[in-house]
Amino acid sequence: MSHEEDEMGEGHSLAAWTGVIIALVGIAIGTVAFFFEIEWVVWAAAGLTLIGFLAGFILSRMGYGVRGAKTLQKEH
Repeated sequence: MSHEEDEMGEGHSLAAWTGVIIALVGIAIGTVAFFFEIEWVVWAAAGLTLIGFLAGFILSRMGYGVRGAKTLQKEH
């Protein structure tokens, strides 16, 4: 019993990984800076987190998303 399903994917793409890694670095830096009460670093880390989300969106629009033109499709 075989049938094709149109899977949306789980975000395994260059755009998703790049955005998440940049955002996680920003969150980690912000957490440490918040603990040590370094306010300007907390705000800079918040900006870095937003840049991560923006980078993921831009890369997705450039074709590096799940079904982008520049990604390799895996055959199962």
